Amino acid sequence: MLEIETKLKVESHQPIRERLKAVGADFISHVLERNFIFDRIDGSLRTAGCGLRVRETQPLNGAQSAALLTFKGPCRSSAYKSRTEINIVVDSGVRTREMLAALEFKEIMFFEKRRETWNLDSAQVELDELPLLGNFVEIEGPDEKTIHQVQQRIGLSEHRHIETSYLSLLSDFCRRTGSSSRRVCFDAPAAE
Repeated sequence: MLEIETKLKVESHQPIRERLKAVGADFISHVLERNFIFDRIDGSLRTAGCGLRVRETQPLNGAQSAALLTFKGPCRSSAYKSRTEINIVVDSGVRTREMLAALEFKEIMFFEKRRETWNLDSAQVELDELPLLGNFVEIEGPDEKTIHQVQQRIGLSEHRHIETSYLSLLSDFCRRTGSSSRRVCFDAPAAE
């Protein structure tokens, strides 16, 4: 499957949330994500622009949690971020991480993210909050035209597209601040 998305930095989600309601978007979920990022021992996945992740999601309404194993291919040349994405629903995030370790993949970073998901037209609009980084909006759709239209409808047409992944943004933040931590959580201090 081809993932096409844009990521935008925002000060607050509240105006976007209000705009989503005003244009008739459908609220889907609000979850806490726990993202475990893996690479080969030699770092060759990241070097090739690829990613391997185990994501555990815990709905904030108390519903049952879920886990997903994801491979992301290198980014393609496009106005928006576009890359191959392969997702596999797994029974256990813990057991999947154990399997990856047994296959000699190493965990290179762990981070949490709060994500609120809305559907608008044929796109998903995600309001993301990350420790250390703040608030973002991701719009994922079937094509660039849909993403652009949704971005305009929710009042974000003037916001600059961020091509960098959350992993890279967090790694850069830790490097700039001198933190050696590879775990970024909401309840942890900024530098461990």
